[in-house]
Amino acid sequence: MRICILSDSHDRGPMMAAAITVAIAEGAEAVIHCGDIIGGNTLRASLKLGIPIHAIHGNNLGDPVSIARIAHNSDEQLHYHGQDAMLKLGGRRVFITHYPHIGHGMACTGDYDLVCCGHSHETEIRQQPNIKGSATWLVNPGTVAGLGAPTATWVLGDLDTLSFEIRELPRASAT
Repeated sequence: MRICILSDSHDRGPMMAAAITVAIAEGAEAVIHCGDIIGGNTLRASLKLGIPIHAIHGNNLGDPVSIARIAHNSDEQLHYHGQDAMLKLGGRRVFITHYPHIGHGMACTGDYDLVCCGHSHETEIRQQPNIKGSATWLVNPGTVAGLGAPTATWVLGDLDTLSFEIRELPRASAT
């Protein structure tokens, strides 16, 4: 199962939808958003794409009531989990948080195959050694809004092979 991992859209709905559109074209079946959506309108274009979206708060809450209302009325397309989320996707155990330090800690537990985080606006993909003697994938997709970063980024992941690739939005998508 392929997934689109993104974070820190900060009210840049068209950029979020552009990343998801590319991910769908490459076989993505679900989206993970690691927080800082801000407002409900950010999601409108992405919800029209017909792919399940799993999202959490982040530190810039914006309008969580509006987002929760949109999730409630989305026919199970938008799953708004709150502060963090534990999911089963493609047979894998996935944890989603906004903060990299919490992501690091959760990856160290060995309870998950994949831990996704955001907040720093810096991309990172690495295997974190855990207390169970193996390693957990820790993925930070950077910022799909491109704020405070050289470019707008997201990650295309494959849960079957546990492989992850940082992607950049074309400059034209940033307008």
